[in-house]
Amino acid sequence: MPEQRGRQHHRERVGEALKEEIGVILEGELGDPRIALCIVTELLLSPDGKSARVFIEVEGDEDEARETLAAINAAKGFIRHVLLERLGKRHIPELFFVVDRSDKYGARIDELLGRIKKRKH
Repeated sequence: MPEQRGRQHHRERVGEALKEEIGVILEGELGDPRIALCIVTELLLSPDGKSARVFIEVEGDEDEARETLAAINAAKGFIRHVLLERLGKRHIPELFFVVDRSDKYGARIDELLGRIKKRKH
C-alpha cells in the first residue's frame, strides 16, 4: 500500500513539473505567430505515465483557439524534446493538447442558474 501511495505521489510531482514547463514553453518559446495567449489549466497523466492530456485555455475566439491548437500540435515534437532536456527524464509522455472550455461552461451554468432564480421570484 505505501508503495502505491509513493507511486501516486511521484506521478503527481511529474504531472506538476510537466504542467509548469509546458506553460513556460507556450508562454514564450514557440515562435509561431498562430499561437494566441494561452495558459495550461490542467494536465492529466495516464495511470501508466505514457500519455498526458494537457488542457489549455486560449484567449480569443474559436478560430484563435483552433489555430493555437494546430500550432501547438505542430510543435509537439519540439515541446517533448525541450521537456526531456529540462526535466532530465528518460521518457516524456505522449502529449495530447485539448482546449479547456470549462470557463465557458461555468459562465453558461451561472447564466442558467440566474434565470432560474429570477423565475422563482
